[in-house]
Amino acid sequence: MTIKSIEQDFIEKVSEMVQVIPDGKDRFRVFTPFMFDDGDHISIVLKKEKRGWVLSDEGHTYMHLTYDIDESKLFTGQRYQIISNALDTFNVRDRFGELILRVQDDRFGDALYSFAQALVRMGDVLCLSKEYVQPTFMDDFQLLLKGIIPENRREFDWYDEEYDSSKRYTVDCRINGLPEPIFVYALSNNDRIRDATIKIQQVTQWDIPFRPLGIFQDREAANQQVVGRFDDVCEDQFPKMEANRNKIIDYISERI
Repeated sequence: MTIKSIEQDFIEKVSEMVQVIPDGKDRFRVFTPFMFDDGDHISIVLKKEKRGWVLSDEGHTYMHLTYDIDESKLFTGQRYQIISNALDTFNVRDRFGELILRVQDDRFGDALYSFAQALVRMGDVLCLSKEYVQPTFMDDFQLLLKGIIPENRREFDWYDEEYDSSKRYTVDCRINGLPEPIFVYALSNNDRIRDATIKIQQVTQWDIPFRPLGIFQDREAANQQVVGRFDDVCEDQFPKMEANRNKIIDYISERI
């Protein structure tokens, strides 16, 4: 197919707004109306390789996402699930950070539509719905602590087998190997702050030696009465996990 017929196939199958602009030998920039939710357009190049024509983002999509999200967090939890689903659904391949889709049987228009949809769906990690906020925070919380605390010194979702066989007063992360283990609570919303307050009060009544630590997603966004009651039972806390990342690392590293 000629590049003119390829462009026509793009227009018929995708949008009248598609433009194909030469950008070197057997290489073309493909401009489409598709964009991420933050308003930036996706980046697509059509180029010829030994095995035929491929559509590529040439690493732009991951680069765009890492403007707002730490690269390591793209490949864990809900964010990784969103990215994997987008790539798998449209048969897009991740080639060492470059996303590509090979054009099969001269179906250029179909390939462009699938490729564009995959890139746009990947952009959903930038605007996770409120339903995704808590699990993403929990994933980030665990990822942070895993990077600080050796595996044999930490236990997520810990509970005391003697006092709490029903697992009603679990600890988000117990840091072991200390005279007073540190019980770390992940505080992503009002409910979790209330629960942590109750749990700390109960563990205190059991007379179990421990030191509570609270890590908020955003303390200022929480109900201040709820936060006030938590303050009564937990002295050591960080008001924002991301903004206080280095301080959290220093606090825990000094104690383990």
